[in-house]
Amino acid sequence: MPPSGTSRVGAEGPRMHGSRKSSGKRGGAETGGASSRESHGAGDQPVDDTDAGTSVSRRWQASVGTSLRVLHVSSGNLYGGVETLLRTLALANAERDGGAVHAFALCFEGRIADELRSAGAPLTMLGPAKVSRPWRVWEARRSLKALLQREAFDAVVCHAAWPQALFGPVVRSAGVPLIFFQHDALSGTHWVERWARVTSPDLALCNSRYTASTLSSVYPRTPSSVLHPPVRDGGPGLSASERASLRGELGAGAADVVIVHASRMQEWKGQRLLLEALGRLRQVPHWKAWFAGGAQRPEEASYEEGLKAQASALGLGDRVRFLGQRSDVPRLLRAAEVHCQPNTGPEPFGLAFVEALYAGLPVVTTALGGPLEIVDASCGVLVPPKPEALAQALRELIENESARRTLGSGGPSRARALSAPAEFLEGLEDAVRSVARGPAA
Repeated sequence: MPPSGTSRVGAEGPRMHGSRKSSGKRGGAETGGASSRESHGAGDQPVDDTDAGTSVSRRWQASVGTSLRVLHVSSGNLYGGVETLLRTLALANAERDGGAVHAFALCFEGRIADELRSAGAPLTMLGPAKVSRPWRVWEARRSLKALLQREAFDAVVCHAAWPQALFGPVVRSAGVPLIFFQHDALSGTHWVERWARVTSPDLALCNSRYTASTLSSVYPRTPSSVLHPPVRDGGPGLSASERASLRGELGAGAADVVIVHASRMQEWKGQRLLLEALGRLRQVPHWKAWFAGGAQRPEEASYEEGLKAQASALGLGDRVRFLGQRSDVPRLLRAAEVHCQPNTGPEPFGLAFVEALYAGLPVVTTALGGPLEIVDASCGVLVPPKPEALAQALRELIENESARRTLGSGGPSRARALSAPAEFLEGLEDAVRSVARGPAA
């Protein structure tokens, strides 16, 4: 989600995806990933949470009569699916009258902190917690403890295993109901998950049936429910002149069928598989491919360079564009004809697919994980993770405008049924009420 796709490219960040052991990377923990705060040279600055707490207090005072108060805790150092969800939640909540107040607590400064502030959401910075520096974890925990003492919350939602591991005990000791929002498939073997297992939540909210099927590896006795993440409609289509201008800027003519892939630069997101399939379509005329998404880690930069070399070796240099990080994903989608992100591993959910459905694009992806809950015959095509099958599905859509239009027309209603932000807020707040111990219950 940059919500509505926007800020994003790419979604679903480096959390735990099946066998991809990356839970420890969030929050700049032991695995060496630099946090956004540190990459801006501010990693060692002291955190004064007094001002942040005061701003939250003022927001509470301005919301007299609000019966429900929810605090969302996350790391904040990267930008992916969790961050997109938080931004979408904040924007959707700001656009409605009344209702609950959703506040946020992050460890690291960065893009999501800026976006939450821009949305007018109450935000507290806990401090740059890193497991390799225990005193910073203690400082961040003290900041959260102070916030929970200052303000009355009906529940705290920890988004993913890393904040659940670090901050779950603080929430428990404060006597506040604890909800774990499961954004990734769990295996129970990663050190972050083993740490998170120490503090069982009152409730788990799973972003798909697929991720819910793995919850028992960490929390076998925790009650749970599935709550698909919110995705904002990217807005109206482009005018004919806007569309032609953007396509021309990115090397696509009026007769070209543009295939767009928008995600983080990670191999399991299927960029390499898509290039292999496109290599089999060299002789098929009138198509172009756009790859949107920039590297956030050194290994992702190396992967991107490898993709460019692969495209060149396949003779696709003039038909494939690598666009880097984009803040206009909804516009890119509305300037294209087909969305294709052929994951080679299970996607926990798949915000990008919902964004493409809102844009009226047929979606082509692999039959793995969360997309099985998103894409059906009314709006897209599911294929095995094989280049031959993917190439055949793409060729049929490239050559059949009627099929593209039919599948594309089914997308917006499917997206709203899955991920309308208003329905997400209702579901989330019902979940909070189910565990709240005060009057809000």
